[in-house]
Amino acid sequence: MAFPDTGSASPGEPREVVAPYGGASTSQKRVRIRHFQKAKQDGVKIVGLTSYDFLSAQIFDRAGIDFLLVGDSAGNTVFGYDTTLPVTVDELIPLTRGVARAVKRALVVADLPFGSYEVDAREALHTAIRFMKETGAHAVKLEGGERSAEQIRRVVEAGIPVMAHIGFTPQSEHGLGGHVIQGRGERGAEQLLRDARAVEEAGAFAVVLEMVPSEAARAVTEALSIPTLSVGAGPHCDGQLLVWSDWAGMTTGRIPKFVKQYAQLAATLEQAAVAFREDVASGAYPAPEHEY
Repeated sequence: MAFPDTGSASPGEPREVVAPYGGASTSQKRVRIRHFQKAKQDGVKIVGLTSYDFLSAQIFDRAGIDFLLVGDSAGNTVFGYDTTLPVTVDELIPLTRGVARAVKRALVVADLPFGSYEVDAREALHTAIRFMKETGAHAVKLEGGERSAEQIRRVVEAGIPVMAHIGFTPQSEHGLGGHVIQGRGERGAEQLLRDARAVEEAGAFAVVLEMVPSEAARAVTEALSIPTLSVGAGPHCDGQLLVWSDWAGMTTGRIPKFVKQYAQLAATLEQAAVAFREDVASGAYPAPEHEY
């Protein structure tokens, strides 16, 4: 499936066609936030992965992934922290810069880490401007519904696209009591919908729903005019987003049960490393044909 032809070109101009999933087009036209809106209108699913480096971003971009999130999940996958809370702006900026330099098509979204936007809208705008100026990202993401609406509004007013994030918000995991499903029960579903409407009204172009019941996610998706992106929120959202190290089998510990692993890269790399060690120890590498 592909994002549809936008039909936005003037008469006599070439129409912009975004590459299909599974392979980039030769024209390499950028995915824009307007394509997200068109995808929702046309019932086309949006596909996203996290990425934290140039090489993985190149691969995902060639594969036709629509957007790449340079997430604060780098705290776990890159820096080895127990949570995302210690991640700083200065740590994420070089990662985001590498991803942005790699892509020709995908929309690159930079996560605003904990402590970089919560104080007020002015702080949020300052952080968002840093990411846009110093990395080449195309949009930013921040967590929170009603509580973050003013920050979203101010950033959007400055011309910076914002992806919102509600439901389970990892930066608030201590306040939420751990990795707990959000939006359960009548009150939980009502709050989820209030949060979703708040970020939409504030100007977010899309909203991530993380770890919420699928029926609650369906209700939010039907109520909003902007796309919803599921992280463990079921099949009824307008798109899906996964952490790439979970999805590719690089994570060797416990992974969320909603993740489908499409490869086992950790096992492949370990086997390759063992084979290399054994070849060096035995003298099989380097063979004469490998010598200069």
